[in-house]
Amino acid sequence: MPDPARQAPQMRRKILFVAEAVTLAHVGRVIALAGALDPQRYDVHVACAEGYDFCFTGTSFTRWTIRSMSSQQFLQALAQGKPVYDQATLEHYVEDDLALLEKVAPDLVVGDFRLSLSVSARVAKLPYVSLINAYWSPYAAPRYRVPDLPLTRFLPIALADPLFRAARPLAFALHARPLNHVRRKYGLPALGSDLRRIYTDADYTAYADIPDMFPAHAMPVEHSYIGAVTWSPPIAFPEWWNELPDDRPIVYVTLGSSGQGRLLPLVLEALGELPVTVVAATAGNVELASIPHNARVARFLPGEVAARRAALVICNGGSPTCHQALVAGVPVLGIAGNLDQFLNMDGVLRTGAGALLRADRLKVSDIQSASSRLLGAPAAAAAKSTAHALAAYCPRTRFGALLASILN
Repeated sequence: MPDPARQAPQMRRKILFVAEAVTLAHVGRVIALAGALDPQRYDVHVACAEGYDFCFTGTSFTRWTIRSMSSQQFLQALAQGKPVYDQATLEHYVEDDLALLEKVAPDLVVGDFRLSLSVSARVAKLPYVSLINAYWSPYAAPRYRVPDLPLTRFLPIALADPLFRAARPLAFALHARPLNHVRRKYGLPALGSDLRRIYTDADYTAYADIPDMFPAHAMPVEHSYIGAVTWSPPIAFPEWWNELPDDRPIVYVTLGSSGQGRLLPLVLEALGELPVTVVAATAGNVELASIPHNARVARFLPGEVAARRAALVICNGGSPTCHQALVAGVPVLGIAGNLDQFLNMDGVLRTGAGALLRADRLKVSDIQSASSRLLGAPAAAAAKSTAHALAAYCPRTRFGALLASILN
């Protein structure tokens, strides 16, 4: 019998993460999961676009650079309701992917919104795991609300909403066409007209959510929930952080980089009349002419710590900050603009721990009314209950187990 103590150590398996760096959220989610893998078992590589060096402070995995379209181009397409990717862009992405896969030679590739991996991972014959939010699952049934689109600027929402829901399948089909064309070019079958299949196509799909917020039905075994993946960039606290008054509830405000930053002055104005202390992050995309007496402002704040210190979080309704708040047991006021944010807030509203306002209809009185309600006991209790539900899903453990099951 061989002596186990003298057997050769297990070879480390090489994992390549690819983040589509159109927003910080995709980069952060990849870094969080990559950093949680056991370095004794895995040789971890991460690829994303240039400009995210500050996110990798303290990490030890191997970095690679791969092109992504600019955040500005991405967000502009969302705001206009146009397909984000055209066929030419996706073809270039596939070429870049294949060159990277050849250099790295991974055992498995993980993509966060890198839609081209639907083609390139299959061409390279590599197992492919897609990270996505559960509200994009073809097996979920979220409520579709009309996002901030050109038509909402001259139509009442009561009319724009049903028009959007009627047109959504056609719009999804239009958005799905470019990747279907690229798949056919490489001899792969088309995925159909449902954009959700485009977003979730992979050998294995991992939803960075929990079923309590986004239930799915008849989900195949290759799809699984891993829980809310939270991450904050390694940022120093501002000088005023330890000098905040403790006689009033703290409201953490961060509207992110997806268009709602322009609304920060209005939000601060509304909160300036409430008995709260405000800590706000500008994300570097808005200049404030004045700051209310009860507010402290920084370019960036460590979101997870700020959420834990707050009694209310106000954000753009996207999943990264909502997850930070709910994991901390704190209610969320989402000021949503694009469809992704509206879909995420549908799950937040399901918990009873949040409220939704429209970015294109925002008023001081609405901010004040929603904030006062969410600072009350019912919303706080619902947020604590949601935190317990989220705690039952440890994403790092579940994701590690998923990789082990695939590679074994």
